[in-house]
Amino acid sequence: MSKAQMELATITSTMSDLATRLTALVESEGQALPTEVYSELVGAERTIGALLRRLNRLANRPL
Repeated sequence: MSKAQMELATITSTMSDLATRLTALVESEGQALPTEVYSELVGAERTIGALLRRLNRLANRPL
């Protein structure tokens, strides 16, 4: 595994953990948050999900 592949794997893992934590926050606290805060968190969750899909595609490609 090249240095770039190892770095990509680390970044992907970190982003996956972040996505999991953000989803848990949205699902557990969403009802108690002001609407605008909830909307921003959902937007961030979607953005991180899209980024994670792109990183996973890259991680599965030979570099």
